[in-house]
Amino acid sequence: MEYENLSIGFIGIGVMGKSMVNHLMQGGYKVYVYNRTKEKADSLVQEGATWCDTPKVLVKQVDVVMTMVGYPHDVEEVYFGIDGILEHANEGTIAIDFTTSTPTLAKRINEAGKSKSVYTLDAPVSGGDVGAKEARLAIMVGGENEIYDKCLPLFEKLGTNIQLQGPAGSGQHTKMCNQIAIASNMIGVCEAVAYAKKAGLNADKVLESISTGAAGSWSLSNLAPRMLKGDFEPGFYVKHFMKDMKIALDEAEKLQLPVPGLTLARELYEELIADGEENSGTQVLYKKYIRG
Repeated sequence: MEYENLSIGFIGIGVMGKSMVNHLMQGGYKVYVYNRTKEKADSLVQEGATWCDTPKVLVKQVDVVMTMVGYPHDVEEVYFGIDGILEHANEGTIAIDFTTSTPTLAKRINEAGKSKSVYTLDAPVSGGDVGAKEARLAIMVGGENEIYDKCLPLFEKLGTNIQLQGPAGSGQHTKMCNQIAIASNMIGVCEAVAYAKKAGLNADKVLESISTGAAGSWSLSNLAPRMLKGDFEPGFYVKHFMKDMKIALDEAEKLQLPVPGLTLARELYEELIADGEENSGTQVLYKKYIRG
């Protein structure tokens, strides 16, 4: 793959997608963009990205197409739809899906792509808005070694912890491990912060002490300070985390694996959605403790 003249398409300009496109453009790549809501891409177009009216138009222009959309049904539409990637991509195109989706769908896309000489990787990410802005995402990749090696220089523009986990679907399975760990950890972070406040401690100083010890985690370092400030703006939406937890629960059931921590976390977030918090950041779970 000739990286000097490489053209990249990016479908899905959300909280993280915008930062990812910026890094690719700063890396010298020509980037074409599409989003259902055009206004979300306006700033990128002003900075040099090329707008495309449909995925069909976009995919015909590029060597590599990247997708980061909301839900598995969005992934299905953008890959298998009438104007979708697999219907219109040129032979030899590489398609990378950064969306957190299902392992089964990742495998379907991979098989369908092979029949059209389109090569695919499932590459969900972790690190939230901060990781995307700072190009420090963890990228968990499923697919073939050869395609992964070709795309590694692109991944390195976006993240610092990049691992090929195995064949198609393995990236999504790894992301489920990530989300299972986060779900229970988020409960622990909220309870630790609530405990510090109830005990009359300076919660900021408590975080300074415990963030670097055995309790340390990304959520403790990045989201607990937001909780204390009452900042519940989304780095990662509750509604998207709920989607991820549902996928993880479904996959765990297929594996006949009990996941009581994940089950509890999903119940708590369901209550938050009932309270109208679906568009808040995942750190809004803390509200359940300060209300009490």
